[in-house]
Amino acid sequence: MTSVRRSRRPATGDRAVRYRVAVQSLQAHLFEVTMELPSPRERQVLSLPVWIPGSYLVREFSQHLQRLTAMQEDRPLALVQLDKHRWQVRADPGQPLTLRYEVYAFDASVRTAFLDGTRGFFNPTSLCLRAVGHEARPHEIELGAERLPAGWQVATALAPLRTDASGFGRYRAADYDELADSPFELGTFWSGQFEACGVPHRFVVSGAGGWFDGERLLEDTRRICEEQIRFWHGEEPPAFDRYVFMLHASGEGYGGLEHRQSTALICARTDLPSLVAEPPAAGNGQANKGKPPEGYTTLLGLISHEYFHTWNVKRLRPAELARCDYDAENYTGLLWFFEGFTSYYDDLVLRRAGLIDDATYLRLLTKTLNQVLQTPGRHVQSVAQASFDAWVKYYRVGENTANATVSYYTKGALVALCLDLTLRAEGHTSLDDVMRALWQRTSGGPMREADLAQVLRRLGGRSYADELALWVHGTGELPVTELLQRHGVQVNLDPAPLAQQLGLRVSETDGLVIRQVLRGGAGEAAGLAAGDEWLGIELAPAHRGAAAEAWRVRKLEEVRQLRGRRRRVTALVSRDRRLLRLPIEWPPAVQAVRLTVKDAGLLAGWLRNTPSA
Repeated sequence: MTSVRRSRRPATGDRAVRYRVAVQSLQAHLFEVTMELPSPRERQVLSLPVWIPGSYLVREFSQHLQRLTAMQEDRPLALVQLDKHRWQVRADPGQPLTLRYEVYAFDASVRTAFLDGTRGFFNPTSLCLRAVGHEARPHEIELGAERLPAGWQVATALAPLRTDASGFGRYRAADYDELADSPFELGTFWSGQFEACGVPHRFVVSGAGGWFDGERLLEDTRRICEEQIRFWHGEEPPAFDRYVFMLHASGEGYGGLEHRQSTALICARTDLPSLVAEPPAAGNGQANKGKPPEGYTTLLGLISHEYFHTWNVKRLRPAELARCDYDAENYTGLLWFFEGFTSYYDDLVLRRAGLIDDATYLRLLTKTLNQVLQTPGRHVQSVAQASFDAWVKYYRVGENTANATVSYYTKGALVALCLDLTLRAEGHTSLDDVMRALWQRTSGGPMREADLAQVLRRLGGRSYADELALWVHGTGELPVTELLQRHGVQVNLDPAPLAQQLGLRVSETDGLVIRQVLRGGAGEAAGLAAGDEWLGIELAPAHRGAAAEAWRVRKLEEVRQLRGRRRRVTALVSRDRRLLRLPIEWPPAVQAVRLTVKDAGLLAGWLRNTPSA
């Protein structure tokens, strides 16, 4: 007998907008969607979102929609396309309107939709037309199991109305916003469950092999979730009653997208924890069974980041995004707070949950710090400007990106660090208290920068307007190293990587190719340009009487080895099939920061929130 799960919510009646999603063809990567609108407008407009909240770029999902038809009582109706993503149909308001269409789904990212013989995934923003004027109605979505391989299941955070044991059936959303914010995973995925502070969590993983250590992932994720729930609520219940993690392990890939009660994640398959014993380390006769790869820490950081968004952006959010406009860009200057501060806390939570040690945390922070210091665009664009310009700059990476922009993720994380350490140094409070006070002030809802400024003043005992002006709205350097040294961190200076010394970002996959030329560097002074293939170098005689030399190179390290102590080399490059000779004056030593533990007692007060020794 087929088991059936039912929610305790009352039936939605005939008011609900209904969708039925089924597979049209696995091989052609096509979903088929049937939409029923119970009481359409006389001139009903239907629209597919142009973007998905959390990923600030217009992605034109309608490019994949095809074969759209409309009917009432078996009578076909004419559809008029209004623009790139909107259609209008003239309908009888007294009769249900039925629309049918197909969606091509072959984007394996967390943002859109994917379908093949191994798995399916979709965000409703890619599949579900929005009936303009009916967004506040309940929305139901039914998943059909026809034309699917045996053993496939469904995972989503939406509440089930009537589903079978595999999850196929009907789900309910309170409105279109909740539907749009609820992705679906389909396939023969691994599934596990745990409770965090009394809240049931489900974790599904697609693409993993039989060697995958799911219990390790569940336990570590539980510790992250409990740490964050207590961070925001103490012993009080959290702002949600269920949560679903959906992770796809691929050959390569990394990313995540947050939702109110779930998150979609991608990681490299090699980053998963393994049940397989590794070879013993040198001098150690015992195998290190199940030791996670280095990338596993990165995966845990991603899980921590997206889960922190459950509060910081999905509930506590920019006032400009109190209600999303799915038809156009939604501008805000606060992504440095919502993405940057989340980036600050993601790894800090790992330390507080005992999943990494102090040294590992500082290595992760070192990477963030050097990423910002090695970006000339930090002197051009403030992190508030970077937030506002996300729609046209952050996701559109080009050869000049590093020179003109700064990441609101990385610099925003450093702004959070500076605020936290400043508050702690002044002895009044911490950024933890500020975040919780913001939650209380806004009732976990929309906020503005003025709310942050007022909470800082109240808890910190003074105005922090100067810091916000300099760090958020200015382009000067942040006092990161000075503040770190006051909290038990040793700041070391090491030689920078060779590419950074020359002011270049390169690819060495198929020869030595210049990808970016950084502002003010030796590469720019020599005239190197993005797209140049660096073929070889010419060297002056090493000493009197010696001959000049010319060498073919394919790796940047070969340039360093061949130049010896010479202060000048000539790069032989190919540009647009022309060969150029570009003299390079070798620059003075360029340094990179490396953070280590100096005073563990001082560090504990910050990293673990314990009294300093």
